[in-house]
Amino acid sequence: MNDLQRMLNDIEMEVNLTRHLIGKDALDDRVMAAIKQVPRHEFVPADFRFLAYDNGPAPIGSGQTISQPYIVALMSDLLNTKPGDTVLEIGTGSGYQAAVLSNLVKQVYSLEIIPELSEKARRRLKKLGYGNITVRTGDGHSGWPEYAPFDGIIVTAAAPYIPPALIDQLRPGARLVIPVGLPYSYQELMVLEKKASGETETRTILGVSFVPLTGGDDEETNASAALNSGHR
Repeated sequence: MNDLQRMLNDIEMEVNLTRHLIGKDALDDRVMAAIKQVPRHEFVPADFRFLAYDNGPAPIGSGQTISQPYIVALMSDLLNTKPGDTVLEIGTGSGYQAAVLSNLVKQVYSLEIIPELSEKARRRLKKLGYGNITVRTGDGHSGWPEYAPFDGIIVTAAAPYIPPALIDQLRPGARLVIPVGLPYSYQELMVLEKKASGETETRTILGVSFVPLTGGDDEETNASAALNSGHR
């Protein structure tokens, strides 16, 4: 068994273990095919390539990580995309999640707040031939209004609340997938769906652990303080 097949098997095993939480026995075939097409080792620094196909996160520099393959697959599945969609990713990181999404949709716009990671991801994705991904350095709290509304938004870092700008930039009928919680504390992977009326409905999927979503303004600082003090 090669490393890629081992990783795919691990994802399927994890899905089976969490099926009562995620509400399904298997992820969408399109998502698993997209995962299979992306060479994960290309998105992991040379010193950590031995971890590339393990079902766990790995360091990518600047205090950030590439997410666990199961979580990447699950979040991609929860986004419920169609081939003609345009989606926004907040937190490019290594570019791996964007690469997976590029096999599922027409266009991916991805924001990364750390300039070094943003530039590395841009070069990497270009070298690997991902022509339908546009990466920009910027604060994900503000989204990317020039290309809104989006058919889906995925956030790959944890925030204490869902940034309002992202909800505003979500097309009615579309989903936003985001981990919500305090940095290095309990977090929940959540799915927000925007109704045709503009109202939103959220559901919690399972507990997760992500690096914090940085940037924002004093509103986020106040939200974090409120959560720490027990007020919501």
